[in-house]
Amino acid sequence: MPLNFYLILSGILFTIGVIGVLTQRNAIMIFMSVELMLNAANLSLIAFSAFHDNPAGQVLVFFVMAVAAAETAVGLAIIIAIFRNKLTVNIDEINVLKW
Repeated sequence: MPLNFYLILSGILFTIGVIGVLTQRNAIMIFMSVELMLNAANLSLIAFSAFHDNPAGQVLVFFVMAVAAAETAVGLAIIIAIFRNKLTVNIDEINVLKW
């Protein structure tokens, strides 16, 4: 398959993630949209790595996935802590940083 197909798919996934971040009001849905954007970037890295026969991009994807896993664990813990205090995950109703 040509490189263009992978890049178009990556661009579509990234665009869906950006739209999700900008339009959703649920913190978990926003979190999932950010993860979708990270996976779109990973797809681009792997596509370019395979196209140039250089495994450096694939190694970088493993590091990005490790950071994304840590981000997921910390992010979900924060969302759960906010839910326990406010009983909602709607970002319009969460005012944790206000006095």
